[in-house]
Amino acid sequence: MAGASAIQVPGKPAIEVKHRALLTVGVMLATLMQILDSTIANVALPHMQTSLGATYDTVTWVLTSYILATAVAMPLTGWLSDRIGSRKLFLMSVSGFIVTSMLCGIATSLEEMVLFRILQGASAAFVGPLSQTVMLDINPPERHVKAMALWGMGIMIGPILGPVIGGWLTESYNWRWIFYINLPLGVITMALLLWLLPSRPVRRRSFDLFGFSMLAVALGALQLLLDRGQQEYWLESWEIIAEAGVAIGCFWLFAGHMLFGKKPMFEREIITNGNLLVAMFFMIIVGVLMTATMALLPPMLQAIYGYPVLDTGILLAPRGLGVLISMGLAGQLVVRMDPRLLVAIGMALAAFSLWQMTQWSLGMDWRPIVSSGFIQGLGMGLIFAPLNGMAFATLAPRHRTDGSSLLYLLRNLGGSVGISVVTAFLARNMQTSHADMTQHITGFKIAQIDPGMAQQLGAPGESLLAMLDAEITRQALMIAYLDDFKLVMLACLVSIPFVLLLKRPASPMGRVAVSE
Repeated sequence: MAGASAIQVPGKPAIEVKHRALLTVGVMLATLMQILDSTIANVALPHMQTSLGATYDTVTWVLTSYILATAVAMPLTGWLSDRIGSRKLFLMSVSGFIVTSMLCGIATSLEEMVLFRILQGASAAFVGPLSQTVMLDINPPERHVKAMALWGMGIMIGPILGPVIGGWLTESYNWRWIFYINLPLGVITMALLLWLLPSRPVRRRSFDLFGFSMLAVALGALQLLLDRGQQEYWLESWEIIAEAGVAIGCFWLFAGHMLFGKKPMFEREIITNGNLLVAMFFMIIVGVLMTATMALLPPMLQAIYGYPVLDTGILLAPRGLGVLISMGLAGQLVVRMDPRLLVAIGMALAAFSLWQMTQWSLGMDWRPIVSSGFIQGLGMGLIFAPLNGMAFATLAPRHRTDGSSLLYLLRNLGGSVGISVVTAFLARNMQTSHADMTQHITGFKIAQIDPGMAQQLGAPGESLLAMLDAEITRQALMIAYLDDFKLVMLACLVSIPFVLLLKRPASPMGRVAVSE
């Protein structure tokens, strides 16, 4: 089996393969399965709660356990790939993901489900970074941005399709089918990968136990903090304070070890690469933009505008269409213009779409939802492919797996942080807006409800007051959502000047030879 070449030569891929198109299909299927399972279970939680005998608070561990296991295992991708071979690790990951998906589908208790989701998350952790590495390895440098555009379609569209597919399967069949659906897809994926997947060279590499331990504890503490913060009122809880202290302390020790330790987990050439570091920062913003926005929109469309689950998915679909169009355009434009300009334009388009969303009103129809979503999709597509291309343009081929795992990890962390922040702001701003409006609803400022009017409407005066309070709550919730959109918009705008920190490739994107 061919191995990755020591020098990336223009016009020639790092690994020569037969049937590159079929292998790309297999890699994309694996990526899409993994991405879908990070969001597909969200809409099925109420059904799981009843079936597994869980409470509202404990059933969320079905989501948290998966995310936590993925975050902790992902940094091991580079070391395991070098140690046992990228082909073997990829096949083990996909097969493990299929088996644990079936186990999740037959779970009979919450404890079983959480255990199987942990195993599923640990298996899924390696799929994303390895799939990105394969796409870079089997394509010549000048096709890297196009390859990243294709790979990015699965990354970007997966979270959008997840709730739609999950809702349809849950309503039409059973919540267990959100896991069983992975079996037919997984069989096709495994057949293609067994046939065509190449391997990178196996090389001896010591395991940094201290570095991994510090990073794993820090990620675990941070994820618990983000997951339980709103429920425990953030820094008003000693649990949250302790988790914040552990996360900060362990991240600090990990960073110091990476810079000054003898054999760090990631080679210093990786963590000091300017383009990769800036790309990691942008991946946090992308995670916030993509995941936090998608966490806000479905409940907003259902709670405020009254759209059912399937209609909500249809209204969000134009976002995916925008991603598809701009990903294709980015692959063509990146060889003709500065890729940093594409990233800046993408961020500006995303910010503009969020500004449009801050203009939404309670009485609008579906058209502003579709148009702003489409524009946001265009922006996200323009950001993703050029950013990944520049991140790896100055990185040696042997560091790609580690670089991919770091980018993937930071995008996931950005999503987790974004969801927690917008959820916290949503709850607090709703309470503030509700209090501001109710203080004006007094006997001095509104006429006393006429008993005759109450009788005419078929409700006692107390019920009319309850209806008035419900409308105030609805308007307060709307204001809180608009404030969240403004917050994400500001994050996009503030990040735009940082594109100047990225180094432009010496020649058109992907045509620079990078030696190991």
